[in-house]
Amino acid sequence: YAQADAAMTAQWKRTYAYMKRRDAQDTSRGGGFGFAGSLLESQRAWLKFRDTQCVIEGGQYAGGSAQAMTIADCRTGLTKARTAQLKSMMWYQ
Repeated sequence: YAQADAAMTAQWKRTYAYMKRRDAQDTSRGGGFGFAGSLLESQRAWLKFRDTQCVIEGGQYAGGSAQAMTIADCRTGLTKARTAQLKSMMWYQ
């Protein structure tokens, strides 16, 4: 999970910077569309979703030795998927 999280954080920084540049380039809407702000809000909501979803998935093994592993596997899988999603938002790259 730590590797997946580090990769997502690195991609997040690239995508967020890209969205800030897009907003800065577009002055036709009074300061841009708001890509960066929307992305930040989306990421915050996604982190809450990921953590809550994985608690639910781990709950099937509540109190057992597989609970922590199930939560970690869930977080790893969802984090890798989010990394790919963040990368796909860098249009024209």
